[in-house]
Amino acid sequence: MHTRATTPVPQAANRPEGPPVRLGALVPLTRPGWVEAGQHLLAGMELGVREVNEGGGVGGQPVELVVRDTAADPRRAEAAVGELAAMGVAALVGEYHSVVARAVAARADALRVPFLCSSAVLDALTEEPTRWVARLAPAQSHGWRTYADFLLAAGHRRIAVAAEPTVYWRSGTRILRDHLTPRGATVIDLDMRELGPAELCDELVAQHATAVILLVGHPEPAVPIVKAVRQDPRLKGILMGAPAGQPEFAEWAALLGGDGAQVPFLRYLPERLSPLALRVETALRETLSEAPSFVAFEGYDAIAVLADVLRSHGTDRAHTAEAWSQVAVEGTRGTIRFSRMPGIGVWQWAWPPVQVVDRDPAGPDRFRVLHTA
Repeated sequence: MHTRATTPVPQAANRPEGPPVRLGALVPLTRPGWVEAGQHLLAGMELGVREVNEGGGVGGQPVELVVRDTAADPRRAEAAVGELAAMGVAALVGEYHSVVARAVAARADALRVPFLCSSAVLDALTEEPTRWVARLAPAQSHGWRTYADFLLAAGHRRIAVAAEPTVYWRSGTRILRDHLTPRGATVIDLDMRELGPAELCDELVAQHATAVILLVGHPEPAVPIVKAVRQDPRLKGILMGAPAGQPEFAEWAALLGGDGAQVPFLRYLPERLSPLALRVETALRETLSEAPSFVAFEGYDAIAVLADVLRSHGTDRAHTAEAWSQVAVEGTRGTIRFSRMPGIGVWQWAWPPVQVVDRDPAGPDRFRVLHTA
């Protein structure tokens, strides 16, 4: 299992002393996990920890990030939660993949370890309401309804959903159908277990689809699908969408070039960055050697929230779990507060900013904001 401990060296004037306050960080750093997302998430968390320690730590103690690679494997993540809990971490933070985050949330709830989920969006993060888990990312139902509104505003009424049969993709399909169908759109289900890229193109033509939403893994089979659709003259003008955010990352542009432009996705950033966000963006760009994604900002914000809670309520796990309702932290994307939302069993930030964005065909390294919540 991938293991990594990060204890940044603070400025001498503010050097915290004593035993470290440990936070267990859960991120996908190897395949089949979405490695680039994991790297951005970890970079944000590490920057947050470095700044906390430069500011004197938590109660004069340094913060240490103990990293475990989940590799998008729920069982591996559950084992990591058990290990980190036994090590005495004050809280758990991170995770990108919703199916893995569900496993982490369930295990954290059972072991009574606070878990701040930074990036997973599945509404049903836990089977039952819990006081131990809070989440920064917007619930899937909120973000994907915004995406459905974008499709309707763009005039699409025959929308194909090319999906793989996972809990996350099935949930996304249901949200889109429930929002689009009452508003006069037709949602066409296409099972990517049965269709290759060429067969998918044939189905899109036969169904007279004006848009196809890719609810599939990246880079496989997303990249071959995009290439096949772009190269099919029958599908000139069809909209391809990827609400889960695949086009956000540099790997998408590297593998697809111009073919990867004009594929709208969801991004959880404000239209204009605050001074704090601009400073964090500069620091993250230096670390990553590329523009930071919204996932990196989620990682930074998660550490800012936990540091605030630990400073004000101490490192006792039960006190942290009791403090979610009192959080009011200025993050990179707005003031973070948690509340209870209908149908969501964890403490939820309602809501981070939501945009529909694509890569500009005139310059695929640039992004265009197409729609906001």
